[in-house]
Amino acid sequence: MTAAEFSQISHTIPIQAGIYKYYDEGGELLYVGKAKSLRKRVSSYFVKNHDSFKTRKLVQSIHHIEFTIVNSEQDAFLLENSLIKQFQPKYNINLKDDKTYPYIIIKHEAFPRVFLTRNIIRDGSEYLGPFTSVGRVRELLEVIRYNIPLRTCNLNLSEQNVRKGKYKVCLEYHLGNCKGPCEGLQTEEDYRAGLQQVKDILKGNLTPVLNMFRAQMQQCAGNMQFEQAEILRKKIASLQAYQARSTIVNDRMGHADVFSILSDGNHAYVNYLRVLNGSIADTKTVTLEKKLEETDEEVLVYAMAYLRDAFKSQTAEIIVPFAVDFPEENVTLTVPKGGDKKKLLDLSEKNVNYFKEELYKKKILHLEGKTDEEKKKVLYQLQADLELPVLPTHIECFDNSNFQGSYPVSACVVFKDGIASKKDYRHFNVKTVEGIDDFASMKEVVFRRYKRLLTEQQPLPQLVIIDGGKGQLGSAMESIRELDLIGSMTVVGLAKNEEEIFFPGDKESIKLPFNSESLKLIRRVRDEVHRFGITFHRQKRSKGTFKNELESIKGIGENTATQLLQTFRSVNRIKQLPKDELVKEIGAAKAQLVWQHFHPGEA
Repeated sequence: MTAAEFSQISHTIPIQAGIYKYYDEGGELLYVGKAKSLRKRVSSYFVKNHDSFKTRKLVQSIHHIEFTIVNSEQDAFLLENSLIKQFQPKYNINLKDDKTYPYIIIKHEAFPRVFLTRNIIRDGSEYLGPFTSVGRVRELLEVIRYNIPLRTCNLNLSEQNVRKGKYKVCLEYHLGNCKGPCEGLQTEEDYRAGLQQVKDILKGNLTPVLNMFRAQMQQCAGNMQFEQAEILRKKIASLQAYQARSTIVNDRMGHADVFSILSDGNHAYVNYLRVLNGSIADTKTVTLEKKLEETDEEVLVYAMAYLRDAFKSQTAEIIVPFAVDFPEENVTLTVPKGGDKKKLLDLSEKNVNYFKEELYKKKILHLEGKTDEEKKKVLYQLQADLELPVLPTHIECFDNSNFQGSYPVSACVVFKDGIASKKDYRHFNVKTVEGIDDFASMKEVVFRRYKRLLTEQQPLPQLVIIDGGKGQLGSAMESIRELDLIGSMTVVGLAKNEEEIFFPGDKESIKLPFNSESLKLIRRVRDEVHRFGITFHRQKRSKGTFKNELESIKGIGENTATQLLQTFRSVNRIKQLPKDELVKEIGAAKAQLVWQHFHPGEA
């Protein structure tokens, strides 16, 4: 769109706060932005001479513009972030974070269990987190298990079942890890008191728990119950040791979110520390790819919004390295010059610098840029470690990806002479499998890949890696047998977490030395298939999820879809809403249409 063409429509652009969307001639969403005044912000793209080539290219590519007016700058901020996450427009900042985070769940049931989960189900259960480290979650659960007796069984402890005496106490009761609610030996009120202690520990508020244990210890000592008093003393010592490991500032500081940023060319790295009662509860560093030479302030604000939303943070104080315009209500931004808050900021900056250095170290482990002799040396080492019959100069790796059973896809990457051969990469839309079935999906794509290579008389790889372990390896081997390719190439499975390698038919896996060049190459291949698969999956979702899931519902138009997204911020959340919340937002008739679409067969 030229400046002259824009001048003909500029008067139609509203002056209120809102978000704007730029589309190209083919209807692809190029960019999403927010503004206090839409007309003033959009006009700036067409009346200024831009130094950035990418910005000039964006303006030239704009074919038409769409707007959504909102009530406040904060609403525009939230809607902009939601749309960027949904569509990943070409010219918006790209935040590279594809992980699902672990939570601690307090299950909605009689005498609730407490355990780790990655799946959030709207069944009334309480979810605490998210956390960035599974190891930290397990450490927390171990602290809880040692100090607070809770049940770990999955029995249905309804009042009727307990009254009928259906269950008997198990070994956990006799070890003192459970008070026996299954036999009615513990009241639900007493159990709930234990759950409150769990919540205090998880929120870093150990003082009430410690005070309660101290009071109980003194009471036991006064009653000459010295054995029970010693148990309580050990619990107090355990909690104090845990608190000492976690606290890096004084516990009077309270809650805070700490952010730091490090820019490096077209990339930026942002670290987030979540501080609860003076203790670091979590830390996370993300990589962001700049698209239009965004300033550090713009990148930091975007990352702050993303991370606070991802970790469900409502902390009122945010510590940052420099002043930014963060349009979230009831939030205080602090740029510390000294004291405990400056120590926290320094620690965050130390983390972000370490993260960048680790990324650099990982890059230099790749084979790009090495001599032919160095490349061959790694391949010979891999051949020896896996006892391959021939040198693996041609390696292929497969991985599956799906989103809650929707848009199942698979990816195949190819490495030749230890180097990624991107022109030979392939992605697959899974055609014959419905729902989540990674085994069937793997069987299909492996068959399609090597059926085509045979048909086109293309060379087969010497080594095929199936990312997913024994189950998916077995499915892939079914296709290899059907194609009569047994013995033509070596096929192995790679366990997703443990980096164990399985051969078909072997009960035991093999583990390569952690720092061996062979394992570094296998990690490189695995990481590349993850990256390639996730990129394709996001593209597919960005083109189809929002439109297919909302606008394709008969009777639901773009305005209603935008209204729902603006209020509830994600399609996934809309799927999980109770019907009455939808009715409040869009009325009974449209709510019924949306509800029936996501809950077919339910009243």
